[in-house]
Amino acid sequence: MADTAVPQLWTDDLASTLDFYKALGYTVTHEQTRPYVYGAIEDHGCALHFVPAPKDGDVPAERAGCLVMVDDVASRHQAFSTALRTRYGKVPAKGLPRITRFRPGQSRFTVVDPAGNQVIYIQRDEPPEVEYGGSKKLDGLARVLDNARILRDFKTDDKAAFRVLEVGLGRFRAEAPRLEVARALAALAELAVAIGEPGRAEQFRDGLRAMELSAAERASIAGELRASDDLTAWLSET
Repeated sequence: MADTAVPQLWTDDLASTLDFYKALGYTVTHEQTRPYVYGAIEDHGCALHFVPAPKDGDVPAERAGCLVMVDDVASRHQAFSTALRTRYGKVPAKGLPRITRFRPGQSRFTVVDPAGNQVIYIQRDEPPEVEYGGSKKLDGLARVLDNARILRDFKTDDKAAFRVLEVGLGRFRAEAPRLEVARALAALAELAVAIGEPGRAEQFRDGLRAMELSAAERASIAGELRASDDLTAWLSET
């Protein structure tokens, strides 16, 4: 039988932490406060355990974490979003707790619990290597788009992705293929929504509308064109 590793995450308030994971569909398998605090949960055969945060030294606000490999990361994100919307009235996307957004084709997302633990759910067959800076097989705006994707999806740094893509579009727009420009504008619109700049998002949407893409062109990047509207809906639905 193979070994099994069980992560121990930190908690300042065990009841609150367990309540959060119960809302996600986890089952509490152990809960005690004496002679010491210890909790455990399980779902889909995966266990997470919780112990008190260290009382001495500086404890970072977002403190510990683990990776959970899953068979269908998209459906897991959808289930968690529905559960959190039911629990909190809307999906918590900022502060503690929160869940990161998910785009079609993405291979991971992060849940940050009330204690600041980061649990990253990853598609089991996710490619093993990520080329930070963008794939070396690409150049120009295509490489900028790939770099922005990595910053957005793997580093969860929307502001950095926005900066990189805005600068890259300004640099390569004149020479880039038409569809790459459209993809960049669509990605910038979504990132603008993510960083809380709806006015900028509308500017990028206006840029897309001004391109007057053909029906075939729109169909080829339909998911990307919808991304900013989908994110707006995900953030606002109750």
